[in-house]
Amino acid sequence: ETPGFVNRVVERIEAVRAAVGNEIDIAIDFHGAISPQTAGLLIKALEPVQPMFYEEIVQCQNIDVMADLARKTHIPIATGERLFTKWAFRELLEKRAASILQPDLSHAGGIFETRLIAGMAEAYYAAIAPHCPLGPISLAAGLQVDAAIPNFLAQEQVHLGEGYLKEPFVVQDGYIPLPEKPGLGIELDDEAIAEKMGPAWRHPGLFHPDDGAAIDH
Repeated sequence: ETPGFVNRVVERIEAVRAAVGNEIDIAIDFHGAISPQTAGLLIKALEPVQPMFYEEIVQCQNIDVMADLARKTHIPIATGERLFTKWAFRELLEKRAASILQPDLSHAGGIFETRLIAGMAEAYYAAIAPHCPLGPISLAAGLQVDAAIPNFLAQEQVHLGEGYLKEPFVVQDGYIPLPEKPGLGIELDDEAIAEKMGPAWRHPGLFHPDDGAAIDH
């Protein structure tokens, strides 16, 4: 990309830093959509903002390149939402490509398998920040793992369960109190869910508006 592109990215992130101050962490997700060459420029140009971490600076399967870039910055590298087995995470750890792992419990084998991945990460002094863009049940499962591992960093979430759980999660000063009830600690609100039920629905897919090519979210 051009110097103008890099400068515009830096300006936007600097504006975020100016808005939130220095006591709020900022994590920057490249989403695997940046070329390795441009990623190399951005990870250095954004260092003065002191991000909490860079996420998926290149495609997660490109582990050797990710490892090479990780050695060129003091900012932690995070990845893992598209890795689904402990063997994939093992390669990531062995090559020191990331120091923050983001397994998704709903895709990486559930609570037990994610706990194994967390144990592997602990042996490499790596942290766990579970990926969770799905919903409150997946979040509840993630919280159980978070509470049971010493290397937990942060929990992603997009839905606290309003309209789905009898007692939705509540964020208090940036934290969610751990569930204390049996199982995952949640109870579905069947009546509220029934009101949302409609005809069978199929995801329309994700396609670029210009040429119709299949794209990621």
